[in-house]
Amino acid sequence: MLNAKEEKLIKYIFLLAALWNLIGAFFGYFNTAYTFQGIFGRELSDSLYFQIYQGTWGTTFVYFFGYLLVAHNPVKHVGIVIVGGIGKFAFALKEMEFYLSGIAHPYILIIVVGDFIFLLLFAYYFFCLYKAKINIL
Repeated sequence: MLNAKEEKLIKYIFLLAALWNLIGAFFGYFNTAYTFQGIFGRELSDSLYFQIYQGTWGTTFVYFFGYLLVAHNPVKHVGIVIVGGIGKFAFALKEMEFYLSGIAHPYILIIVVGDFIFLLLFAYYFFCLYKAKINIL
């Protein structure tokens, strides 16, 4: 069992993760072309690319709800954190690739750094579960 202090901190971590995803999703999903223009410095004029890019932010919006579930019951919803962590890692890596190849503006580093910070916080979450001898499988 998690101690009360750790459980409270973990709940705050996932409330913050939910808020992070909500903010990103709000801009990316509801203002898709503007967000694309700001990050990549080019107009999002192709309707297929628009739908794909908006869908990426739609996935981010879904994780807003997932992280709220984890904040409500951190022990029960470990799978959301596993899948969300994998998604954050893959997304941040791809965004970093865009930046390093010159495709994206430095603004994208906000997403990269933020997601890597959450990966570290998720690692802390798993460490707390391990320390409390909570079986996650």
